Amino acid sequence: MSTHTTEPKKENAPAFRVDVNLRDMLKNSSPDRPPQSNETEGEGLPEPVYPQYPEVRWKTDRRFHNFKVVRAWKGLGAPYFKSRLMPGQLRPLIAYLFSEWKCNLDCHYCWSYDNTVKGMTEPVAKQSIDWLHSLDNRFLALMGGEPLLRPQFIHKIVYYATKKDFIVYLPTNGRLMKPDVIDRLGDAGLGAINLAVDTIEEKPGLAKALAPIRSHFDYLMKVQRRYGIGVFLNVCITRTNMDDVRQLTELAHDNDIGIDFHIVESPLIDAPHFKHHDVNSTFLTPADYPRVEELIDWLLEKHQQGYKIINQKDRLAQMKQFMRGDIEPWGCRAGENTLIIRVDGTLAPCFPMYSATYDWGIVANPKFDRQQLTTMKKECERHCFSTLNHIVSYVYNNGRVIKWILKQARNGFTTATGTVE
Repeated sequence: MSTHTTEPKKENAPAFRVDVNLRDMLKNSSPDRPPQSNETEGEGLPEPVYPQYPEVRWKTDRRFHNFKVVRAWKGLGAPYFKSRLMPGQLRPLIAYLFSEWKCNLDCHYCWSYDNTVKGMTEPVAKQSIDWLHSLDNRFLALMGGEPLLRPQFIHKIVYYATKKDFIVYLPTNGRLMKPDVIDRLGDAGLGAINLAVDTIEEKPGLAKALAPIRSHFDYLMKVQRRYGIGVFLNVCITRTNMDDVRQLTELAHDNDIGIDFHIVESPLIDAPHFKHHDVNSTFLTPADYPRVEELIDWLLEKHQQGYKIINQKDRLAQMKQFMRGDIEPWGCRAGENTLIIRVDGTLAPCFPMYSATYDWGIVANPKFDRQQLTTMKKECERHCFSTLNHIVSYVYNNGRVIKWILKQARNGFTTATGTVE
């Protein structure tokens, strides 16, 4: 294990990474955001019934596994094959609903929040879920910021969406994930929790740590089987947490849960709200590349040993090229099979485009244009390392998907084994 102790340098972050022409098209194509969806009119979300399941839902392991198989088929399997039958149409396999653009923490590498932005309203959330349902989307990721800033609102979304057969996925830093919140969301049918932690103990610039949420994590581990919640850790590799990455990897393995890795990225396009352009100790410098490569090789060894690492092995290895600015286009399907819905109901193809003012439409009135997306991706794919969008791109291949399904069938569908490689 590395014993590197050199004091981190403060590095300037670039204002944006794409070329100027693409940046200008995305930021200057319209002076303001496109027209917003109606944020106040329309029905709100129904009040959740709690508890729905005061007793154990699945009396046997077989019933539990059958539940997970049916949920996975409804949430991902059937929508995937329907999308293959309707090429060229907007068929989001994964939709990201930004309920918040605020956060309770300030991680210095993160530009995915702005505490001046009002959160999503109930009418917009309901309109969004209903519209996605009409497109045969059944996998909904609740995004921020920090979604659990309004736990009652998230409870309503989870309850309403799962009644419409969505798998609902919740990324959170865990600070507000108290046992009562876990119980309510689990009872409502929450499908997965992506627990974002970068360190064991909090560090300067890295607030997403395990120690402050350890009791919440332990409770989640205790009840995840009761509620059928999939749990995995989400870790960003930065200049100052490489030893922590190893410890968190072992922690996930010891608890038999998944883990997913990202590599620190500066904003793809301007993010005026981002406060850490001028001084930032988390961004990688060329002097750090050997340590990062050593860490990635270690993660690849753990992947080979059967650790539940969500990243595909080849994609993990490509982090080495990405940090050096040398990555090939990878067939992103954002705006076709994934999309985001901002807090005001406007649409964009992916997370890095949240700050763009380009008009991609609003809920129930999308304006994604294949030619515009293709032109944009020739440049932005070379600067983006999205894990989930890459997985969607890679698995948008019937042969790979069927091969993976057959692998699960041989295992009796008792657990998902491995990623689609």
